[in-house]
Amino acid sequence: MKYDIIVVGSGPGGYVTAIRASQLGFKVGIIEKAELGGICLNWGCIPTKALLKSAQVFKYINHAEDFGLNKPDNISFDFPNVVKRSRGVAHKMSKGVEFLMKKNKIDVIFGEAKIKAGKKVDVKADGETKEYSADHIIIATGARSRELPNLPQDGKKVIGYREALILENMPKSMIVVGSGAIGVEFAYFYATMGVKVTVVEFMPNIVPAEDKDISKELAKNFKKAGIHVMTESSVESVDTSGEGVKAVVKTKNGEELLEADILLSAVGIQSNIENIGLEDVGIGTDNGKILVNDFYQTNIPGYYAIGDVLPTQALAHVASAEGITCVEKIAGMDVEPINYGNIPACTYCLPEIASVGMTEGKAREEGYDIKIGKFPFTANGKATANGDVAGFVKVIFDAKYGEWLGCHMIGVGVTEMIAEAVAARKLETTGHEIIKSIHPHPTMSEAVMEAVAAAYDEVIHI
Repeated sequence: MKYDIIVVGSGPGGYVTAIRASQLGFKVGIIEKAELGGICLNWGCIPTKALLKSAQVFKYINHAEDFGLNKPDNISFDFPNVVKRSRGVAHKMSKGVEFLMKKNKIDVIFGEAKIKAGKKVDVKADGETKEYSADHIIIATGARSRELPNLPQDGKKVIGYREALILENMPKSMIVVGSGAIGVEFAYFYATMGVKVTVVEFMPNIVPAEDKDISKELAKNFKKAGIHVMTESSVESVDTSGEGVKAVVKTKNGEELLEADILLSAVGIQSNIENIGLEDVGIGTDNGKILVNDFYQTNIPGYYAIGDVLPTQALAHVASAEGITCVEKIAGMDVEPINYGNIPACTYCLPEIASVGMTEGKAREEGYDIKIGKFPFTANGKATANGDVAGFVKVIFDAKYGEWLGCHMIGVGVTEMIAEAVAARKLETTGHEIIKSIHPHPTMSEAVMEAVAAAYDEVIHI
């Protein structure tokens, strides 16, 4: 069958791309080898947030007396039901994508895809292979958990994020290797549920991509939560021959032996570009990533790539934006390239982390003369009323021209607040315009205005 556009992969990059293409009048087919919605909806973003919500509710119940409520007797959790709820949320979202495909008249083709020269795709399903063709083929095959040679995953004692979502029984202890978003989210979830958690991070700070002040604040809160954090450390080897896992960890002070029921490897992701026909077509790659131009065209005309197969940020909202940009360019629209310096990043442990733009260290490294403002949630009325005062908002401005260089937040609900900074930076808003934009009271978002005011020595409430 012939299409205008075929999208290979139905994650948040692929299905959004397909919908936008259909809106623009293209005849679209989308190929998926597993579940609609890809990793994000089924095994990533959505089900992890469902688990984290259960952990948050459990935490609140355990601290009911802090809110003037009588603490219930025999507080406990049903771990299989926590997992079941998470899977139900994921299934509901996947069914939602199925509805969107029908609504937008997009043909869904299930099976394993292999692209071929001549703008063709073979799809293998149920032992049968069918050929499809299109004027434009967009690769959106995403990524999977990365395996290190010294940390082979057996799916039982050494696991990745997928297994961490569906454990049948709650472990008593867990080692989490890697403290990026995936690592710290699972560390928080399992620790809140009573698991003894140790986080091992190779870099000097946890969540190493974040501003150092954010990293320090999270480390402080993790310590309060009973999570043991080991930085400047690496797992050299694991032994799974016994009942649990024994991990030899190299630290700056020598080697240490850690023992736990399970080890979760959260050391990043690996793009799914093997065995999909790239070599047959001649599509260029480098270091495990597909090479594209500003509008996601590969070196072979008619073939495009978006999302986690690229060297850009491996985030769902990035993949969606890339796909929309890609098909709008194919449609001949006047589109501008994505500004990858204005991509928000969110981490959903508690306290949450949200950031956009440069860290303080990066701004200084770039040679900027900067103004910095910080506002703690301890001075915010809404946070105090909520009983969640951990964290702060930190803003960074160029002292010369007033450009908003970066915004970094840590606290409950900050992932809902970061879009203000993204939009303001997109519109090239100055700090004084934020100060004069009246923020509602009482809200957590007031902390953004107050942090900006602090940068310009106009802060009121500290």
